[in-house]
Amino acid sequence: MPEIKLKTINANLYYGSHRTLKDVSMDIPARAITAIIGPSGCGKSSLLRIFNRTNDLIPGARVEGRVLLDGEPIYGKTMDVTLLRKRVGMVFQKPNVFPLSIFDNLVMGPRSHGIKRRAELDEIAQRSLTAVALWDEVKDSLTKSAQDLQPGQQQRLCIARALAVEPEVILMDESCSALDPESTMKIEELMLELAKRYTILIVTHNMEQALRVSDMSAFMMIEDGKIGTLVEYAPTAELFAHPKDKRTEDYITGRFG
Repeated sequence: MPEIKLKTINANLYYGSHRTLKDVSMDIPARAITAIIGPSGCGKSSLLRIFNRTNDLIPGARVEGRVLLDGEPIYGKTMDVTLLRKRVGMVFQKPNVFPLSIFDNLVMGPRSHGIKRRAELDEIAQRSLTAVALWDEVKDSLTKSAQDLQPGQQQRLCIARALAVEPEVILMDESCSALDPESTMKIEELMLELAKRYTILIVTHNMEQALRVSDMSAFMMIEDGKIGTLVEYAPTAELFAHPKDKRTEDYITGRFG
């Protein structure tokens, strides 16, 4: 049996009185890539955000059911949300580099967690940039603005910034959708390398990408007008080759979505 890193048991997400996610139950394996696929508006990103409580930042948001990280309730009273977001990092759809130097973008997280020594910050910066194959490209321009980088480089910098605080899980919300094919290929190669050490969840509209990189796939769709529901969750090769639900088959073959 694979080690389970994250688990949801009948998880429901509400924004005020509106239910956005309905009874989502899934076991997410450690050191593997899980893809969340489905048509626009089905709650893929909302599901991703429950794992580091980013939805907490939205007024009226609440989660019912259970969401566990290493068996510990993410929404339990004893959960330190700051520590949770250190353990579960997030990379967004568009590169969200800060208007700071490349170096300062990278070490912002470690500094906020109390690391002040320059030598230690230098080591973190080099290690994180090397992990995303960006060190050789920017090592001589660390004091330059991160906003001067190309979009693909900016996205790899955002991944490096997430790695700098040594997370256990990396959430990637359509992190290649704004990139050119070459940059996308580099990010996908990076995902496969990182999955040897980290648990990775990706939201993607790209079926080919899910097939190329993910070990598990979760197909979601909208029911009852506006509620996101998990239709099918299985090993990626199995879900794409032998979907159990007709709705899954219709989506991956392009009949809708």
